[in-house]
Amino acid sequence: MIHTVYLDDKFVNVQEILRNIYCQEQGVSFDKPSTNGYVPEGYMTSEEFIKRAIKKVNTFCDKHDIL
Repeated sequence: MIHTVYLDDKFVNVQEILRNIYCQEQGVSFDKPSTNGYVPEGYMTSEEFIKRAIKKVNTFCDKHDIL
């Protein structure tokens, strides 16, 4: 059986839990949207983030006559 776990760092020490999980040699895997192509709702790829950031910086610079 596979379990999806959401950790809220307001209530638990996520880094400590992840260190313990990473020590497991079998039965533990992590989804990586960059490799499997699936991006969860509400998240974006680093490429999309960079595109949006550049667009926002350029818009800000144009609006304030910078550069």
